[in-house]
Amino acid sequence: MNSTLIRISLPIAVLAAGIGVYILLDAVKPEPEKKEEPPRALSVFVQPVTRSDLPLRVTTQGEVRARTEVDIVAQVAGKVVEVSPEFIEGGLVKPGVPLVVIEPTDYEFEVKRTEAQVAEAEVRVQQAEADADVARKQLRNEKNPSPLALKKPQVAQARAGLKASEASYSQAQTNLARTRITLPFHGRVISTAVDIGQYVTPGTPLGRAFANDVVEVRVPLNDAQLASLDLPIGYIAETEEQRLPVEITAMVAGREHQWMGELTRLDAAIDPTTRMLFGIAEVRNPYGQGASQYGMPLAVGLFVNADISGRELRDAYIIPRHALRAGNQVYVVNGEGRLEIRSVSVTHSSSEEAVIESGLEAGDQVVVSSIRNPIEGMELEALPYGLDSSAVAKEGYRPVRRSGLDETAGA
Repeated sequence: MNSTLIRISLPIAVLAAGIGVYILLDAVKPEPEKKEEPPRALSVFVQPVTRSDLPLRVTTQGEVRARTEVDIVAQVAGKVVEVSPEFIEGGLVKPGVPLVVIEPTDYEFEVKRTEAQVAEAEVRVQQAEADADVARKQLRNEKNPSPLALKKPQVAQARAGLKASEASYSQAQTNLARTRITLPFHGRVISTAVDIGQYVTPGTPLGRAFANDVVEVRVPLNDAQLASLDLPIGYIAETEEQRLPVEITAMVAGREHQWMGELTRLDAAIDPTTRMLFGIAEVRNPYGQGASQYGMPLAVGLFVNADISGRELRDAYIIPRHALRAGNQVYVVNGEGRLEIRSVSVTHSSSEEAVIESGLEAGDQVVVSSIRNPIEGMELEALPYGLDSSAVAKEGYRPVRRSGLDETAGA
């Protein structure tokens, strides 16, 4: 019985001794040295505020349209007997070259008939004048002979008949000329609605065409853009010097093409639907010398971007456009490496830069990278924008890309 008790109590005693030793060692072990590190400053990219003269540029969009676009309409009746090979969509239009010819036979007959009437009327005038001359000689001794006795009304009637015959002859010649349908400008055919053998009447639409000497781009302008141009509503450039240069760009056939134009006028009223004011930019000879640097014409119907040169600002404070935050706020790293959140007044902004009227000074370091949860006075490490991010990468930070910039953000 005693041996059994010994076998049970011995392991218990060993376990209790082990626990006691562990407690004793834990009580006498040395305290680990505690090291507190200050919070790490957030690395951000900065750029200095610059001060210089700045020509303002207004960027907008619009659709190219022809300045002169007309419906081709028949003015006389008849059967179409000839159609030009260029009378197709996109065909060339030349001044005086017929696009459509209407059968002229009836109109040629009318010209000959009225020509004969003119000849008859001329004979009647000569006869009436001869009769009047005879009557005047016969009545030379009569006192106060009547106009009728002197054949004056007959002469007037004959001359009026001659004028009427000449008018009919002129009208017949005009109708004959109208059988050959031409346009008075160089251009292109937009659409056609008639073919050879078809009978047409006055007013029948034959097609549509536009002149290619000048094309227009109608561009919308908001109030801020209008201020940048410094032009009044209803403006009209009366001289070449008053026209503002416009650079027009568009992607065509996989390339970015550029055309040079001029802003010639502004509408006299605000569009009630969009609350925008529209301006007209013109490009001359868009299918010839006015084509792009790759020889691409500025085609009617093309949607383009327009970059208009406006007024020049003197001693303007300029920052990158991506440094301007929502609510016209700017993040600035002060001389103590702390964040200042400033509200600024913006005079002008574009896709690349913003012009500040107040709130910043030249040389201020504005933050151009993103900051998560910005707090006024937080510590920042300013890095010049453009520095290779791999050269400044630190543990706890990673390079990110936002708005086309290489930025750093907290992990």
